[in-house]
Amino acid sequence: MSVIYDRVALIGLGLIAGSMALAMREKGLAGSIVGHARSAETRDTALEIGLVDQVFATAAEAVQGADLIVLAVPVGAMDAVAAEIAPHLKPGATVTDVGSVKQAVIQAVAPHIPEGVHFVPGHPLAGTEHSGPKAGFASLYQNRWWLFTPAEGCDEAAIVRLEGLVQAMGAKTERMDAQHHDLVLAVTSHTPHLIAYTMVGVADHLKRVTESEVVQYSAAGFRDFTRIAASDPTMWRDVFLQNREAVLDILGRFTEELFVLQRAIRMGDGPHLHDYFTRTRAIRRGIIEAGQDTAAPDFGRGVPKP
Repeated sequence: MSVIYDRVALIGLGLIAGSMALAMREKGLAGSIVGHARSAETRDTALEIGLVDQVFATAAEAVQGADLIVLAVPVGAMDAVAAEIAPHLKPGATVTDVGSVKQAVIQAVAPHIPEGVHFVPGHPLAGTEHSGPKAGFASLYQNRWWLFTPAEGCDEAAIVRLEGLVQAMGAKTERMDAQHHDLVLAVTSHTPHLIAYTMVGVADHLKRVTESEVVQYSAAGFRDFTRIAASDPTMWRDVFLQNREAVLDILGRFTEELFVLQRAIRMGDGPHLHDYFTRTRAIRRGIIEAGQDTAAPDFGRGVPKP
């Protein structure tokens, strides 16, 4: 493959940006990759392990001369970062982000983008519970969706070029309205994370079940909850605050469904439970058929060694 952007600046050097850097290097998609992180330790690590060619102490320095700028910081930090880099953006450059909320990011970033610079909001539907520059890996985006929510009138060539980059990294792309994106993610990601955090919290507060029992006897369901709930707390705090309307809407619907199931259990309504579980199982099968997860035993974790 050939170089798509001569100079890429990654603002934030965690899992998502680190995986982008590794994928771009593996495919030869960027002439040079530079970066910035608030922590000096993170900057040093990113340079030592070869994620970036250069690191800078400020975001303003990092973006100078860059053709593509990726904002990979918590949603709550987008406004301040955009304000800092705005005077230093190269005419014709493209700015994108990887936040899992889009309306709030657009409101925070778009007002700072100068004339002649293209802002293409994005969201890769990929990640793990791990964070930091060492957590990245080049295949993270393979066969994963990368959603873009550009504003009407955004330069089409800039969008297509960015789509070409992430497709070359293995991702599938789709464009959608920012408001619809936030509703979809409230269903598929945000509310499930909130439920996972809550269930782990319930176990923590249920003193009749000791901590050692929770750890030792974790069945697959609770174990998956703990994996989800291990995600970065700063990122998820910002997600829930910035996408509160959609999350509260879906959480309300979830509560209504839960009450229905609660009543069915109390009344011994086996047919209702069986029908409900049959319908929901079909969704899981659809996810596997779409290639978004594996049907391998134990979710592909493998058998632990004795």
